[in-house]
Amino acid sequence: MKFGVVTFPGSNCDQDMIDALHAMGQEAIRLWHKDTDLSGFSVEDMIILPGGFSYGDYLRCGALARFSPIMSSIMGFARRGGRVLGVCNGFQILCEAHLLPGVLLPNIGRNFICRNTYIISKQPDTLLTCKSAHRPLLIPIAHAEGRYYADEKTIENLFIHGQVIFQYCDAQGNISAASNPNGALHEIAGICNRDKNVFGMMPHPERAVLAELGNTDGRLIFESILSYASTYRHHPVVS
Repeated sequence: MKFGVVTFPGSNCDQDMIDALHAMGQEAIRLWHKDTDLSGFSVEDMIILPGGFSYGDYLRCGALARFSPIMSSIMGFARRGGRVLGVCNGFQILCEAHLLPGVLLPNIGRNFICRNTYIISKQPDTLLTCKSAHRPLLIPIAHAEGRYYADEKTIENLFIHGQVIFQYCDAQGNISAASNPNGALHEIAGICNRDKNVFGMMPHPERAVLAELGNTDGRLIFESILSYASTYRHHPVVS
């Protein structure tokens, strides 16, 4: 498995992501937002849209990056079953591109939030959670527009189909409004598509990989990706 990490104008977590993947012993290839050729990636690989402020977050977060040339190729890659992960701004871009449902709105209070927060997954059978489910993970957040929102029917379907992959919680794993840093509906911190090959999350697991940073909970998310990918080889998604 190899990883492609996209750099948009304004990305600032692309190198963090590459460093985290290298620390996990993985091949990471930098992709420029004007690239269109993903022929070097199979559906068993993963394309990552990292955090930052693509195009300065003008108009709406991710709204302009959604029209970068590489996004058409990524959308085709995802439709073929290719694995795609968006972190923070990357999550916003995936929602703007309609690869994921819903939208990320300004935080309650309209403040930029940068701190560690706990998240938990109740879904043990997805690419990001097979090694990390049912235990609280301390993962940094850094966003001003991280409040996940969707209409009532979409939220209902996300839970019915196991698409809510992370929710904000406390240190004991209790999910409640008190542990929600941004006002996201149902404390949602990350979701996936129905086929479970496209993922978006607001917290930054790449910032919790190196021991030098004092937190390695993010490693479990990358270990999940690698374990799941190894176990479920040659099983592309059929929509």
